Amino acid sequence: MPVSASAIYFLNLRGDVLINRLYRDDVGGNMVDAFRLHIMQTKELGTCPVRQIGGCSFFYMRISNVYIVIVVSSNANVACAFKFVVEAVNLFKSYFGGAFDEDAIRNNFVLIYELLDEIMDFGYPQNLSPEMLKLYITQEGVRSPFSSKPTDKPVPNATLQVTGAVGWRREGLVYKKNEVFLDIVESVNLLMSSKGSVLRCDVTGKILMKCFLTGMPDLKLGLNDKIGLEKEAEIKSRPTKSGKTIELDDVTFHQCVNLTRFNSEKTVSFVPPDGEFELMKYRITEGVNLPFRVLPTIKELGRTRMEVNVKVKSVFGAKMFALGVVIKVPVPKQTAKTSVQVTSGRAKYNASMDCLMWKIRKFPGQTESTLSAEVELISTIAEKKSSTRPPIQMEFQVPMFTASGLRVRFLKVWEKSGYNTVEWVRYITKAGSYEIRC
Repeated sequence: MPVSASAIYFLNLRGDVLINRLYRDDVGGNMVDAFRLHIMQTKELGTCPVRQIGGCSFFYMRISNVYIVIVVSSNANVACAFKFVVEAVNLFKSYFGGAFDEDAIRNNFVLIYELLDEIMDFGYPQNLSPEMLKLYITQEGVRSPFSSKPTDKPVPNATLQVTGAVGWRREGLVYKKNEVFLDIVESVNLLMSSKGSVLRCDVTGKILMKCFLTGMPDLKLGLNDKIGLEKEAEIKSRPTKSGKTIELDDVTFHQCVNLTRFNSEKTVSFVPPDGEFELMKYRITEGVNLPFRVLPTIKELGRTRMEVNVKVKSVFGAKMFALGVVIKVPVPKQTAKTSVQVTSGRAKYNASMDCLMWKIRKFPGQTESTLSAEVELISTIAEKKSSTRPPIQMEFQVPMFTASGLRVRFLKVWEKSGYNTVEWVRYITKAGSYEIRC
């Protein structure tokens, strides 16, 4: 169910109404008094952003020194309401030069009323794209003296942008050099037991693009996903090519992707927005290639001494390397002194985090490094309690490596003028939650 807002209020920190807009007549004009009395004056603003008073619900968010309150009288989608607020604030900032506070609202109240009439109709959210709204709401806001100077852009055909199928890209774009940058960024989430068995492992990834293309190009992206390859082989009536294929889970696309074509042909085709955007997100739970294996060994020698040995092996290719590797090995809080030796990088005891902090600037592939430490503990009278130790945590970044095995098979750019395009593809794997129990 959409938002179906009855009213929206902009309040300052004192509760004074800066701007309000009533979209329906199913709520009274004194609803803001109920918000001030039951929420603001009771000091419960930080507890929950959704409150019900009487038969109405209040969704509110604080941006700078302004509260934006949406009042609904029926069941509504809360996530959609907060998404509307975030997008609306970004729209206002684009008109005000990056500022959104009480002064900006007072200086631009006429423009805000005009925008509120466009971005919400009878309580239902409408178009919130700054690029499209600026085509027919050309009034400039009063900018803060600290805001950046706006760049002059040519004004294209507003009717085509508003009613056409490609509302995220304007006409008339011209570049001397046509380039497409594509980044596949993945985060590895791992939880491994002390015996080396994987308890939880998955990869969350996203495909980021930056396009500098002339005209209105049509792009087609091919990946080594299993369903896409099988569909392509079925259409071309030929056997599926051998090689590594992956199964993508929980895929979400940017609005520019042609979903009808994807459902029928399993092909990611789209007319890209100008500049940088996120093309798609995905998740993979099967066949994950772990970039590192960690083998910890911890021995307790009496009540006041410990021996810690950690071996880290890089599993990716020998020609690759990881950057910014950080291994955090937990130690007891009553640690008094440590003696650490490492085969590469640097390590030291971090008292504030109760761990041995091991940093390796560059970790080549198909190699291993070890940490050996002697830990002296403060003797305590209290009886020793058996408790599970915190896991070892890792941070890293591996360029040109994907833990999922996802690869770009092709990236085709077609435009009726037939110009040449330079494509750049990059892979990056990072550590999300990479933990090894010890």
